[in-house]
Amino acid sequence: MLYAFHEIQKSLASPMRFAAQMGMTWAQSTGNPWRDTPPNDWLAASSEMTIRLTQDYPKRPFNIHNVVVDGHTHMVEESVASSKAFCELRRFAKIGSKGEPRVLLVAPLSGHFATLLRDTAQSLVQHHEVYVTDWKNARDVPLTDGIFHLDDYVQYVIEYLRELGPNVHVISVCQPTVPVMCAVSLMAAKNDPMRPKSMVMMGGPIDTRVHASSVNEYATKHSHEWFEKNVIARVPAKYAGFGRRVYPGFLQHYGFVAMNPGRHAKSHWEFFLDMLKGDTDDAEAHRKFYDEYNAVLDLDAAYYLETVRRVFQEFHLPRGVMEVKGERVDPSKIRDIALMTVEGELDDISLPGQTYAAHGLCSSIPQSMQKHLLVEKCGHYGIFSGSRWRNIIYPEIRGFIAAHESSAPTAKKQASLRRRRLVAPQQLRRR
Repeated sequence: MLYAFHEIQKSLASPMRFAAQMGMTWAQSTGNPWRDTPPNDWLAASSEMTIRLTQDYPKRPFNIHNVVVDGHTHMVEESVASSKAFCELRRFAKIGSKGEPRVLLVAPLSGHFATLLRDTAQSLVQHHEVYVTDWKNARDVPLTDGIFHLDDYVQYVIEYLRELGPNVHVISVCQPTVPVMCAVSLMAAKNDPMRPKSMVMMGGPIDTRVHASSVNEYATKHSHEWFEKNVIARVPAKYAGFGRRVYPGFLQHYGFVAMNPGRHAKSHWEFFLDMLKGDTDDAEAHRKFYDEYNAVLDLDAAYYLETVRRVFQEFHLPRGVMEVKGERVDPSKIRDIALMTVEGELDDISLPGQTYAAHGLCSSIPQSMQKHLLVEKCGHYGIFSGSRWRNIIYPEIRGFIAAHESSAPTAKKQASLRRRRLVAPQQLRRR
């Protein structure tokens, strides 16, 4: 009933949205004699605000058409390299480029579409051949394609790495740091020749017992049964995934906004004032951000509930009890794969220390193959988007990938370096 009630709400808002669209059309019409008057500016601003607050936001395109490298513009080709029931693997590469390092960018499956990483992918494609996991909206996946579990996510990553290997580097942003760690650990344990050369983990919940955030506390405050009863719904008949149990995107969006309601209210009010003042640049920046931020997807209920329980409630990975399809995950089996972690000082979703915990789990990686970057005055989204990502974080990641693109150190050198351990920062503590 939850999903059906949401659809009814959208239908009830349709007349209001239609009236606002009529008002917008009139305000912008060249035949409007009051077009250049303050009352007309107010009509245009209030009409657009009403439309934006009541409309659906579809998935946005990546729109990565070109990049500038060393002052030269290069055209970028986008294609679908592989398609699975719940994900498309998209390839981005400069036309005519050859021999650049391959990067698998694993996007979060936690509410937003993979296009949230547009800035990340656009920076990476300057010097790499980039593959992005473009997760599908679960409401559009027919039940005949089966149920999607957390173990399936891990298996997808393994399959993609095998398709792209052996010379591939994997980057995970936020939520996928855990399944990527599981995938790489399982490949390393089997000495899989297609295992990646390096892995970069950015702002993810490797160990949420370290400096627990409000998101983590919310997960531990409620039981598994509570989540299943209160946030899971079935997809209504109008969608291809009719009958599938999902964690609806609209609920996730409410959660995103509820984390910082004052900030969002202020942003919308300033957008309204910008339209009244005719500040088109700031107004367009607001539209661009919220067109992406408000576009959300449904998650398969099995995947969502398993992630809540195994990652945020029972901490399977850091406790050493994580299993994937009956196989135990042991990050200490990773020996010749370089590890870099990135955290934002002001990250309020994955607080500093949670991603750094990966170094303690990967105890067999030589210290020379490990790197940690803590970015000052950087929040969660700043890790992968914006000026700090482009000017501070990306150059570090690019250098890290380049350093480990060459052959791995000899076994003798690895054994020598392995005796040295990365010491955790003193400020890290467990809850």
